[in-house]
Amino acid sequence: MNPNKNRQRGKRTEKAIAKRLGGRRVGILGKSDVEHKLFSFECKSRLRFVGEKWFLQAVRNCEQGKIPAVIVHITGQHHSNDYVILKLRDFKDLLGEIKHGYTSNLE
Repeated sequence: MNPNKNRQRGKRTEKAIAKRLGGRRVGILGKSDVEHKLFSFECKSRLRFVGEKWFLQAVRNCEQGKIPAVIVHITGQHHSNDYVILKLRDFKDLLGEIKHGYTSNLE
């Protein structure tokens, strides 16, 4: 893989995420890729991701009307440090609900 192409792909991903979530692309080494009112986003663009299999399983097993999610636990770590994987559109919907419920705290 060409490192320059990887960087370009990463920048495109950062810009797209910033636009979709109402953030601002920073993308400086050692800082967040995207700044947001509530979140500090580190964006990754991959050709393959092992978590995709897990997520497809979550989708298959998800009851209608619920949001599929994957929680990844690393053995030996506290569960409060587990990772949650959601689809961006579901995250964005939840973020919208948070904003509408707590608008005064975000503005």
